[in-house]
Amino acid sequence: MRILVTNDDGIDSPGLHALAEAASAAGHDVVVAAPAEESSGSSAALLAVEAGGHIAMREAVRGTTAGFAVSATPAFIVLLATRGAFGPPPDLVLSGVNRGPNTGAAVLHSGTVGAALTAVANGCPAMAVSLDAAPGGEPHWATAAEVAVDLMPLLTGPFALNVNVPDVPAGDLRGIRRAHLAEFGMVQMTLREQGEGFVRMSLEQVGEVAEPGSDDGWLLDGYVAVTPLFPPGEAADVALPGLVDTAGEHVGG
Repeated sequence: MRILVTNDDGIDSPGLHALAEAASAAGHDVVVAAPAEESSGSSAALLAVEAGGHIAMREAVRGTTAGFAVSATPAFIVLLATRGAFGPPPDLVLSGVNRGPNTGAAVLHSGTVGAALTAVANGCPAMAVSLDAAPGGEPHWATAAEVAVDLMPLLTGPFALNVNVPDVPAGDLRGIRRAHLAEFGMVQMTLREQGEGFVRMSLEQVGEVAEPGSDDGWLLDGYVAVTPLFPPGEAADVALPGLVDTAGEHVGG
């Protein structure tokens, strides 16, 4: 299987290369294409640095894995990959391993998740993988990478899997659970300072209590949390009183 591995932490992230190595070791044809610089919080933005109409990229081979450092957001990189920019289009996209969790409604802003949803919107199954890495110490990248490879058989339809993994050795994982999105997520943006002509924001970890059954809840309990996500689409079941149905006659101006 042809697999694109990307991320939003940048081409030099150890989580990216751990994921690529695990997929390659499982016998897949792997190509790495990731932002040349960190692109966290980019969601599914299609942004790139262009020079003369060209999107800048360079080869970045690590070990036996072919790679490209691209001056673009992860979602744009995925879009390029589906158009054959890095060789044959991928059969599957793995996005991560992200440093820090991507849980709750905050996945809306995640470049890691945005890349996966962009892949699905372009006909390619995808998985976003994040490690709940604690400050200091060496994160257990291999744990998250192994979990991702093990979960690949679940990618059977037009959806992305959002996977959050505790930062522990693989043998210490308590299990894997399907989870719903928490209301907010473990990391939230708060207003830290406001003055004349400026504001300053900061990311803060929410407390140790989480909603049972949510991705935050399972993760804090030591389980891998897996949540299927659809890319944006029409909310067909929402009633809009007074408006003509799509099958009706146009009555507007």
